[in-house]
Amino acid sequence: MKALINHLRHHYYSWFKIFSFATAVFLVMWFLPRIGKFQYEFQQGKPWQHATLYAPFDFAIYKSERQLREERDRIVNQNYPYFEFDKQATDRGKDALLQLLDEKLPDQLLNRLKTRQLTIKLFDVVQQRGIIQHHRILEQADKDMKIQVVKERVASVYALSDLFTISTAYEFASRVVDTAKFVDRPLILNILSDAFTQNLVYNETMSKEELRQSLDKVSPTFGMRQQGELIISEGDLIDEEKFVVLNSLRLETEKRTGDFKRSNTLLFGQFVLVLSVFSILFLFIRLLRNEIFNEMKKINLILLLMILTILPSYLILTREAALVYLLPFGLLPIILITFFDSRTTVLVHLLTIFLVAIVVPNAFQFAFLQLIVGYVVVFSLDKHSRRFYFFRTSGLIFLTYLIVYIGFSLIQVSEFGLIDTTMIWLFALSAALTLLALPLIYFFERIFGQITDLTLLELSNTNSPLLRELASKAPGTFQHSMQVANFAEEALYAIGGNVMLARTGALYHDIGKMQNPYYFIENQMGSYNPHDDITPVESAGIIIDHVIFGIEMARKAKLPEQIIDFIRTHHGTSRVNYFYVMQQRQFPGLHIDERDFRYKGPVPFSKETAVVMMSDSVEAASRSMKAPTEQKINDLVENIIAKQVETQQFINSNITFREITTVKSILKKKLLNSYHVRIAYPE
Repeated sequence: MKALINHLRHHYYSWFKIFSFATAVFLVMWFLPRIGKFQYEFQQGKPWQHATLYAPFDFAIYKSERQLREERDRIVNQNYPYFEFDKQATDRGKDALLQLLDEKLPDQLLNRLKTRQLTIKLFDVVQQRGIIQHHRILEQADKDMKIQVVKERVASVYALSDLFTISTAYEFASRVVDTAKFVDRPLILNILSDAFTQNLVYNETMSKEELRQSLDKVSPTFGMRQQGELIISEGDLIDEEKFVVLNSLRLETEKRTGDFKRSNTLLFGQFVLVLSVFSILFLFIRLLRNEIFNEMKKINLILLLMILTILPSYLILTREAALVYLLPFGLLPIILITFFDSRTTVLVHLLTIFLVAIVVPNAFQFAFLQLIVGYVVVFSLDKHSRRFYFFRTSGLIFLTYLIVYIGFSLIQVSEFGLIDTTMIWLFALSAALTLLALPLIYFFERIFGQITDLTLLELSNTNSPLLRELASKAPGTFQHSMQVANFAEEALYAIGGNVMLARTGALYHDIGKMQNPYYFIENQMGSYNPHDDITPVESAGIIIDHVIFGIEMARKAKLPEQIIDFIRTHHGTSRVNYFYVMQQRQFPGLHIDERDFRYKGPVPFSKETAVVMMSDSVEAASRSMKAPTEQKINDLVENIIAKQVETQQFINSNITFREITTVKSILKKKLLNSYHVRIAYPE
């Protein structure tokens, strides 16, 4: 037990990494739909590249989406809307008619009885046939359109031409009255125009229910294939008919496998695939990306991005598989390329797509499409740090989706007119959603303590508040920092490294000098030097403390830790030699505690911080040169960097002696250019 505790105490960081990967595997397995996969890949218009296939069991043939859509459209077009006969409205109209007759028919009118009888008869004939109420569904209807008329719970089909509207009812009454004799024609028409009532009312509930029942009766299948029946021979071309049969076999196979959700074999097979994917990722990071493996935050960031891409895909696939293309899979490589290198981005994106393809229909097309999108993102955004490029990448993603999808569609259906245009809208929305990368990158930066080129670009702007304050309070230090940034940038271009990180770190490395700016020679304007009034130990303390002050100011300004690292390490554990020697001279017999004259460190632990240390020391020392020559500059650079190597300032940095030699060469060249030193030519 004690041995186990000691082991965990000394290897807990490694166990945390394993725990993170195990958690990712668990989450993927928990949400992974228990759906079996058809063992054959096939595409319409291509030959069958597998062995001759016979039906392994009886199965129904499923209609294609196009067939189902056409059948449903036909039902919708042939569905007759329901209009209900309103007896109460008819009775109210009859009462109104009788009242009008009593009011408007004078007793002395000749043929009064005949006029009354004809008016009532015309009203009854028209109202019993029915006056249809106007509704929006009739706006584009022609006279031959059929409707269902429900009268006394019995539905009958009528053409619109067989029924009346208010205007046609009046026209009908007018024609009948014209043929009648001994009646008051104007009076009859006047009374009827006031009494006619729309008594065929549209019943929306009944119409929709009828349509729903009709659509529910549409069978998704037609025909059968018996067990042992030939499905397709090896090398046969997969035409539309064979494609429908093969797709039906695929659906039935996956359905049968999915019925056994607790099947140990299915679960074990999925576990093997998921574990393989995460094992490859673990080995890649462990063997080829130590800078990622050594930082728990980076590992967790990669795993979290994968999970946030995979789980929504699984949830959508269990409900509506076609909508999986709405998800912005391009978002994953966009965020990854912002934090990591292109190889890591491509591998993580590819492994994520594989995990989704385990259950996505037509896995080859899906994986191919998303893989091409991933490469487009990498080519578009690698080494580009402006926000404009994110909008350009979104457009390129949509264009890539469109081109690849059209290519696959033409292989399958061979006609432009048969391409499913709804997919284009899904691709457009998916590409637009990739613009969420901008706020998400900022969010992940803060959560995981990472830093991107976008942030570095903003911080390196000399108009940022902290750099403006430095330029105001310590102008000499500001100019020194600018020179160090230029030197470091040029050196890292040559040896390889994060140029933007080094430049930004160099700009901020001396901000602590703002606390006591005039104790640093580059800010002293006149002949007065405040160090003349204090002891060498006090002077060394002030010089050394600018590192501590810089760290405090940087944290107050909420600078990223990666920038603060340059403040911590730009002097490493070196000694303030000038005041150390002065102390020896002033107090020759006194014991000197060297710790009072040495920076607290740490020493640089990256190529970027090491280059900034060299650039800072060389640039600062060069300012004290009088009448600089090529030889003086060469000796200065060689001596300073040799001293840093001797005191093991670069022992923790991943920088080689070859790279240090390259850096020295560049620093000499930059100093020669700065002091306009020319090579002496012979007379």
